[in-house]
Amino acid sequence: MKATAAAAAVSQRILGANDRVRMAVIGTGSRGTIVNALFRKHADCEFVAACDVRESRLSNVVKQIQSKIDTYGDYRRILDRKDIDAVLVTTPDHWHSPIVVDACAAGKDAYVEKPLTNTIPAGQRMVEAARKYSRVVQLGTQQRSGQHFQEACRLIQDGLLGNISHAVLFQPGGYTQVTQPPEQPPADLNWDLFQGPAPRKPYSPSRLRWRSYYDYGGGLVTDWGVHLTDIVMMYLKADGKGPLLTSASAQYINFPRDLEQVPDAFTCSWQYDNFVMTFSNLVPPMQGVNAQGNWFFGQRGVLHVNRSGYEVIPSPSRGGARGGQAAPPPIEAKTVPVKEDYQNDPDTTAHARNFLDCVKSRQRPVCDVEIGFNSTLPTLIALLAIQQERTFRWDGKAARPA
Repeated sequence: MKATAAAAAVSQRILGANDRVRMAVIGTGSRGTIVNALFRKHADCEFVAACDVRESRLSNVVKQIQSKIDTYGDYRRILDRKDIDAVLVTTPDHWHSPIVVDACAAGKDAYVEKPLTNTIPAGQRMVEAARKYSRVVQLGTQQRSGQHFQEACRLIQDGLLGNISHAVLFQPGGYTQVTQPPEQPPADLNWDLFQGPAPRKPYSPSRLRWRSYYDYGGGLVTDWGVHLTDIVMMYLKADGKGPLLTSASAQYINFPRDLEQVPDAFTCSWQYDNFVMTFSNLVPPMQGVNAQGNWFFGQRGVLHVNRSGYEVIPSPSRGGARGGQAAPPPIEAKTVPVKEDYQNDPDTTAHARNFLDCVKSRQRPVCDVEIGFNSTLPTLIALLAIQQERTFRWDGKAARPA
């Protein structure tokens, strides 16, 4: 049912700057309903269709949108429609690639939630499809569009801290769980369609909490990890780079060993050409500071940024010169607090605005699919390192881990 390139050209409307972008949401769970509500803050965006493998979720999104909207159980019915310009893809991760690839072939642009996907080959197919069919594909790493994230980025790139040697990432928690016994799927759920390209498994309620399973997601390593690695790529101008080396240590501590799920304790590490990066699912206890997020360690100090704001922490003065060179001038401490509002997130609203503008202008968005691939890539290789208990070298020419 894939559209040909000729069909794609016919099905794509030519939009003027003032035209409405007609969209469909594919995947109407909690994140899908939040993001499509933020898209609808823009007067030039209209949702005309929704798709989900669970009927009860479709009825909920119809109530939320409060206007005429067509509903489908199979996303391909949406791609058949010539009046839809773009899709919002908020499904489980394993469905991102097939839907985006098919959407590109059908002449639709796509905004897809992070991570880009749950395997490297699937992500590469997404990049290839976007380029082949000249589609706009934005990854939902909305922190890139946040005002204070951009402000902190300028401090790093303007050299406030000097050379950055370490990027350290912290996010607590995880999704590992005890898998419940198999049972009959709920009557309103198409379990076969939920699994889609994943291996066939008996239904268990645990599998609807899908993020912990390699078949459907990548645990916290990819789910939150991509938000954090994306900020590193942005700040350290590594959007076009892959990691030279990737390694990881992980262990099942509070849950039984289950090789179908990402372990509940992990530390991942990467070597890039001019910095190193680590990610752990813990947060050091610190008085008065939410230590979650990105930490950048430079010659003159540290910058810490997350959704609650950012802070600059000067390095202690050591006095005198080192190595025959004059000591760098000191920097000032700085704290910029931000009140996070997940339901009315201005960062996602701005990220959606950028996507809608690019649908009209045909420019590449701020987190174009290729940038999104390189932000997701280190986390996907880290999953391989966890599963295979070995270090990987990224072969950039062959575009594969070795």
